[in-house]
Amino acid sequence: MQPIVYLFFNGSCAEAMKTYGTIFGAEPDIMPASMMPPDVKAQMPGVPDDAVMHSALKIGEGWIYASDDFEGNSPAMAGCNVSVTLPTLEEAQRVFDGLAEGGEVRQALEPTFFSPGFAALSDRFGIRWMVMVEGPDEF
Repeated sequence: MQPIVYLFFNGSCAEAMKTYGTIFGAEPDIMPASMMPPDVKAQMPGVPDDAVMHSALKIGEGWIYASDDFEGNSPAMAGCNVSVTLPTLEEAQRVFDGLAEGGEVRQALEPTFFSPGFAALSDRFGIRWMVMVEGPDEF
């Protein structure tokens, strides 16, 4: 069993997942609402065809799943972060820079007692991230 992060967006899921795909070098699978069976879609009047019903992006050995909140009222992400650990400082800086573009940096990438580089930010889609470099004594 492996936990998988499932993110909700208020209409920006496709853009976010494509952005993450570019940053992490993977192609997201995106299923728009238009692919729902007609009887299911009929139960959700007003859902735009381009709203994302489900999407998936493989990052390393893990996954990020996501969809749009069809009611458009998902609250801002709080109390958790998506955390990624990268093998080199250069790769962590590249990923951090990509995620930070248009977002809010809470901590710039810098050495800490537990990692050669650690950073925290909220991206332009409101998703909170922690980016770090593998440390010599990972636990």
